[in-house]
Amino acid sequence: MTTAPAPIASGTAVLLVNLGTPQAPTPGAVRRYLAQFLSDPYVVQIPRLVWWPLLHGLVLPLRSARVARKYAGIWMEGGSPLAVHTQRLAARLQGLLPQVLVDHAMRYAEPALDARLRALAGAGVERLLVLPLYPQYSSTTTGTVAALVERERGPMQARVVEDYATDPGWVDAVAASIRAHWAAHGRGQRLLFSFHGLPQRLVDGGDPYAAQCQASVAAIARALGLDPSGYAMSYQSRFGRERWLGPATDATVRALAAEGVRELDVVCPGFATDCLETLEEIAIENAQLFREAGGSRLRYIPCLNDAPDHAAALAAIVRRELAAWDRAG
Repeated sequence: MTTAPAPIASGTAVLLVNLGTPQAPTPGAVRRYLAQFLSDPYVVQIPRLVWWPLLHGLVLPLRSARVARKYAGIWMEGGSPLAVHTQRLAARLQGLLPQVLVDHAMRYAEPALDARLRALAGAGVERLLVLPLYPQYSSTTTGTVAALVERERGPMQARVVEDYATDPGWVDAVAASIRAHWAAHGRGQRLLFSFHGLPQRLVDGGDPYAAQCQASVAAIARALGLDPSGYAMSYQSRFGRERWLGPATDATVRALAAEGVRELDVVCPGFATDCLETLEEIAIENAQLFREAGGSRLRYIPCLNDAPDHAAALAAIVRRELAAWDRAG
């Protein structure tokens, strides 16, 4: 693991945090990653005495090899797409924010968030702005990042950006990426916004994630000038048997095909960078489901990744947050 570089004289650092990814597309690496991810009580809120036997006796043995094959199908020369794009995004952001140190970490796997926090503190960082790469807040994503930052920040002052679900710069960047995709590849009959799913009980208990996803869709649709009949919204990546947010993406793509939609565009604005859930689940699995249901072509619109507009939007958020911090003293 690399050591954090010495910060610039400002003593302020910005830490981008993404979910995490296996270190290799192999069953062993995937098993280690899933074990850490699915052991987080913020992610799976089942009593440990009940969950751990299921996790280690059933879930990990059954899922690791299958998921590893999926990762192998999307792996890039430099590693997992999520890791590659996150690193590139951090580098681009550093170029826009020369007055502070910009670093990146993963909540699960490497570079580990707890280790990066200790390294930054050891390098003399006094103020740390943490920017989780989750536009919409959930206790299962930004919430668990914030909890770990609070535990491991040491002597540093730390602030966590809770969400940027309707940030104008980010909305404009997503809308511009959709327009660019349409200009290059043609426009489908419908645009589907697909977000990662969440158990319904969490939303019923007060998690603002679903409301923020809906707000993001509304803002992006306005920026694109879309009529409500021109787009739909769904949730993907269900896990387990309990009720999750709906409608489900796989059911939605089938239903749209049955309605006569032959060309469908799908965008995933809940993901900052492409990953297994976008490149495999949407662009491969759901594209096949769409064709099997009678559709002709599902076109996946990539995440913002390290696009200049994305970095510029995040840089504006950082500047705004740091200015507010300065005003607060």
